[in-house]
Amino acid sequence: MVARVITITEQDFTRWDNYVRAHKQGSFFHLSGWMSVISKSFSHPCYYLMAEDDKQVLGILPLVEVKSALFGHALISTPFCVYGGAIADNDDVLRELESHAKQLSESLQVDYLELRYRHAQNNGLLLKQQHSTFGCELAEDSEKILANVKKKQRAVIRHSLKNELQHQVTQDIDQFYQLLSESYRNLGTPIFSKQYFEHLINEFSQHADILIVSDSEGNPSNAVMNFYFNDQVLPYYGGGNSAARAIKSADYMYYQVMCHANENKASKWYDFGRSKHDSGPYKYKKNWGMAPEPLHYYYHLVNAKELPNLSPNNPKYKVFINLWQKLPLKVSQYLGPFLSKYLG
Repeated sequence: MVARVITITEQDFTRWDNYVRAHKQGSFFHLSGWMSVISKSFSHPCYYLMAEDDKQVLGILPLVEVKSALFGHALISTPFCVYGGAIADNDDVLRELESHAKQLSESLQVDYLELRYRHAQNNGLLLKQQHSTFGCELAEDSEKILANVKKKQRAVIRHSLKNELQHQVTQDIDQFYQLLSESYRNLGTPIFSKQYFEHLINEFSQHADILIVSDSEGNPSNAVMNFYFNDQVLPYYGGGNSAARAIKSADYMYYQVMCHANENKASKWYDFGRSKHDSGPYKYKKNWGMAPEPLHYYYHLVNAKELPNLSPNNPKYKVFINLWQKLPLKVSQYLGPFLSKYLG
């Protein structure tokens, strides 16, 4: 039996993060810094639960309340993140933390509780699997990294290396945000505020950077924000302009992220993130030779009668997506943050 479960404050951040970094199921998205980023960027209430006994941490569960008239009311672990859910010393503590989460979701009268686990859980909650995550080990040098890429994709990368592309690693947001905004607009997806990405870089300053690719004339083409956790690199927010595909700058970019992480950050694992099953990004990542690992997202329904469907493939969002793709870029940058804060 867990001695007690508390909602942490800033004074508990160090203990929380030490536990996350030492736990085999701990991820970058479990770190306490997300609580600060989400609070500052979106003003969503955060409930980061810690199980402890005599000041010894036994388990943790980050939770964020997201409430929108358009997209519903949910308690999520964790919005804007691929992985979440509880991590703990044993199953008893896991179930205790989940029980507290269910009680909290009912007291808040949300539509549903969502726990984003990487691995299967025996918790009796409703399971929805529509995403997989991808990753691979990083070899010890750039040539071997390239050799480990699937043959067809390797040829594309070699092609990109002949295009006189340039890249830089920075923490400057401006060019990155402009490229990401254009990419999101073209996909029909509302962009986050620029301040959100500034908060990410500021909060995780030692564990985040941006790789920007420019064409042969020095024009920015593609950019991606990368996170570093233990021996992993996670290219997380990436996008490019309309000219990027012709010069293969995205392929060049992700290869350079691998090389930079291996050479400068001692990264051994490349986490390519989640993609919806059978989507374009899902097929793209498979082309690199990475095997999909199905994610396990669990739900406890409170006021909702059925599992949520916020997918862009949901027919009720099709008209909205088509209209968004036609917006001027400046308009999408202005309107996007009012909507994206609820699309966690």
